[in-house]
Amino acid sequence: MGKRKTICLVTSFPETTHAKRVSMGAFTQCEKYGYNIAQFASMVNLDFYFKNYAVGERRIYDIIDFSRFDGIILDNISLIYNNKTDLIEMLYEKVKAQSDIPTVCIGIPYKDLPTVTSCNDEMFKELCRHAVEVHGCRKICVLTGMQGNFEAEQRLEIIVDEIERLGLTVLPEHRIYGDFWFTSGEQLARDIVGGKIEKPDAVIAASDHMALGLIEELTRLGKKVPEYMVVLGFEATNEAALDDISLTSIESNFARSAADAVDMIRQQIEPDKPIDPYTVETKKMLHIGMSCGCKPDLKRTMDAVRTSLYYTERNYTSDVFEDNIDIGLLMENYIPEQLTSSTDPQDCIMRIYSSLYVISPYKNFYLCLRDDWLDENADLALAKTDKTSLVLLKSNVGKDDINKDEDKVIFDSSLMLPQMFEESDEPSVFYFSAVHYSDKTLGYAVLERKLSHHQKYNLVYRNFVRFINNALEMARTKNRFVEMSIHDKMTGLLNRRGMYKGLEQLKDSLTNERELLVCVIDMDGLKYINDTFGHSEGDYGIILVSKAAKSICESGDICARAGGDEFFIIGTREKGSFDSDKCTKRFNEKLSELASHDEKSFTVTASIGLALSAESDADFEALLSEADENMYRYKMMRKKQRS
Repeated sequence: MGKRKTICLVTSFPETTHAKRVSMGAFTQCEKYGYNIAQFASMVNLDFYFKNYAVGERRIYDIIDFSRFDGIILDNISLIYNNKTDLIEMLYEKVKAQSDIPTVCIGIPYKDLPTVTSCNDEMFKELCRHAVEVHGCRKICVLTGMQGNFEAEQRLEIIVDEIERLGLTVLPEHRIYGDFWFTSGEQLARDIVGGKIEKPDAVIAASDHMALGLIEELTRLGKKVPEYMVVLGFEATNEAALDDISLTSIESNFARSAADAVDMIRQQIEPDKPIDPYTVETKKMLHIGMSCGCKPDLKRTMDAVRTSLYYTERNYTSDVFEDNIDIGLLMENYIPEQLTSSTDPQDCIMRIYSSLYVISPYKNFYLCLRDDWLDENADLALAKTDKTSLVLLKSNVGKDDINKDEDKVIFDSSLMLPQMFEESDEPSVFYFSAVHYSDKTLGYAVLERKLSHHQKYNLVYRNFVRFINNALEMARTKNRFVEMSIHDKMTGLLNRRGMYKGLEQLKDSLTNERELLVCVIDMDGLKYINDTFGHSEGDYGIILVSKAAKSICESGDICARAGGDEFFIIGTREKGSFDSDKCTKRFNEKLSELASHDEKSFTVTASIGLALSAESDADFEALLSEADENMYRYKMMRKKQRS
């Protein structure tokens, strides 16, 4: 079985009708051809009003290494927002750095990249025919998006051309530019009712949101739809079906655009393989509502109701889990409270692991975090680090689960997810989503599902990831306070509390082959330095000794500042292997080396004493006293040598 080809799809806000249709087309074709697909997406609009949160979401695009993929699809309609091109420009530069990877844009051309323009001509023509031929409308007003926006201009042109083909004319004053949002429709309603714009027989809006804004404002102004005028929309969103006056609208054909993009890539990466075109039936994509006066499509309305319901109680049988999990299950199981009540980072990971039933069905769920996510000094505003840790893997297809710190897998961040490129018996979709708190980047989550399950990506998963974000930040905060309580602020070493906490774990690791080592270090002449040169210089000496002490530690050792100028090292060594003279020499040499870097009017020295016990039930306090006595003898010996 050879490695599957993997297509990278870059989009935003996967819950939207547009993104779902793009996914449908791309995933349908990839499933036909046996390709994996990796989807990278911000889970909110790119111009989301909570700016720092939007910044955190956008970090998902920074982790993409396009060189790892066989083809790239850029959904420019969602990546270019409010005519801003900063994100697509960043992606363009990354793509051009990998010039040999086939890349296709959807909807809106960008520079020299190949583009599949929207396949919505027939959809807009069908809306025109419905208004003119079914309802006899003669004065048609067209409400489109921003002037100069490629999609907005194209939609306007298609509608105007079709109206003219039907023997009518769209007056210049009835060619209205908006912003694809409710506000444009509201403004048009006020302009029509106020007499600024001549009342048309029908308004064809290039987005459902504009059409709904128009209907709602007309209603508020006392004008009934469709009696006052016919209103038609585009995209057939759930909101269109659920409005008080349900909107007649037609589905977009961006599924076809995305499918064509996959086919274009296939022609380049497998030129000898056949193309199986994506097909649609335009008539079936028109959904009738109350806004035009026809008998509404009640089945569509009920489908929209079912997908929008918040169940507080439900019989969650296995078939319900396989069909789709609703927002009620997520909220009524108090998942946020369970996650944020974790006691430490490891407990938080375990609670996330135990809560994953709420996002069924899935093949695998991965949580990948920066290797420095718990470091309070790390700059989490950086997009990524060189290394990433897979801290959690929950598998429903036989992979070995990961949920403990000792089992985490550290990998090169450029790989994004090593498991994505493993051999498999069926194609998958990998949904990559940012894990962050406001604009602080913690890592990312990856949800792996069968391609046939792609429609299950919804607000349940988005909110589940939000809960993970908050829980991890809470765990970071708690961990920071714990670290502050067990660490010495000046040196960063453990304090006495931290030392005794670590000692219990260390003693549990003792075996017959290892012995317990205790080392006591005491800085010489701290009072003299403080009194003569000032306490800041005394602090300098303490920090120097702490660094020297740390340098002679081995992995797993406890290194603590016991107080003032006294330091302890506690660890285990293989029986018979430890040489106390060599250890003392290494410590003194390191301390001299560190002191030589700065020109001071005093010399920083320290005395050291060591003790070992091969007993499995060694008395730590007794061993500490022995090491302390040895340190004192060493100090006295050095004083005699200097006198």
